[in-house]
Amino acid sequence: MLRYILRRILRAIPTIFVSVTLVFFIVRAMPSDPVALMISPQMSEETQQALIESYGLDKPLGTQYVLYMKELLKGNLGTSFAKRIPVTQYLAEKLPWTLLLLFAVILIVVLIGIPVGLFAAAHKGKFADRIINIIVTMGISVFIPFIAFLMLYIFAFRLKISPTGGAYTPPKGEGLQYALDVAKHLVLPAVTLSITNLANAVLYTRNSMIDVLREDYIRTAYSKGNSRGRVMRVHAMKNALIPTVTIIGMQIGVMVGGATVTETVFSWPGVGRLIYDSVNALDYPVLQGAFLLMAVSVVLMSFLTDLVVAWLDPRIKLGG
Repeated sequence: MLRYILRRILRAIPTIFVSVTLVFFIVRAMPSDPVALMISPQMSEETQQALIESYGLDKPLGTQYVLYMKELLKGNLGTSFAKRIPVTQYLAEKLPWTLLLLFAVILIVVLIGIPVGLFAAAHKGKFADRIINIIVTMGISVFIPFIAFLMLYIFAFRLKISPTGGAYTPPKGEGLQYALDVAKHLVLPAVTLSITNLANAVLYTRNSMIDVLREDYIRTAYSKGNSRGRVMRVHAMKNALIPTVTIIGMQIGVMVGGATVTETVFSWPGVGRLIYDSVNALDYPVLQGAFLLMAVSVVLMSFLTDLVVAWLDPRIKLGG
């Protein structure tokens, strides 16, 4: 087990290194100059030059890259151009909101997607299964930004049963009242972000369960007098959930990037909204820190997914 963990860590290092390098050069290829946004005409030339030098923007691109990697190894992600605060502090303020949103999405996907997929498999070819397949196809094909704006228009502006945006209603409350207020603001972005992921979970669970129910050991379980419910619960479910767990684990890392549109539409103060604001402000250090966080999250979820899959099926050897 320890050997497997060390091997995965060694594999993750080049992946993260390449991601950080690509992001560093890509953000600097944007056709705008952050210096123009940082300085104002009221500043003296000496002040402007001192500001540029403090961020290292006066140095050649290769030198900037070397200095950035050196600081990164020390755990220093730099200072935000726009907010003039450490990037680590900025990300620490936004990350809990994105984690809360992702937790809500995962909860929806697991509590609804897996049971619905199992139900569809148990009723394969029947009316309920056909209806579920139609809804799932629509969910996979849907354009998330359109759904986000549609839900905001219907539930916030027309029906007025949901907040128009943000994570809570100012001024910030306390205790249970504050928790309920946050939950109310969380509903629309969580449902919007979960649509495609929920449809995938239903589809993978259904198809995997149908395949498992054709196996010889399932027929053997039936021949011993086990009921259909017991066969699905005890003998089939663990194996059927392996593809579902894999796809959910892979999607969690992608959700961090997908949350950019959702958080922006609903003004949710997470990492996704931070990326959008940082692109507009040409805030290189924040963009680099946010994309580094995304790369780490994808690698971490891949690792955790492998562990869960190995637990579901002991025949899978870690590192084998």
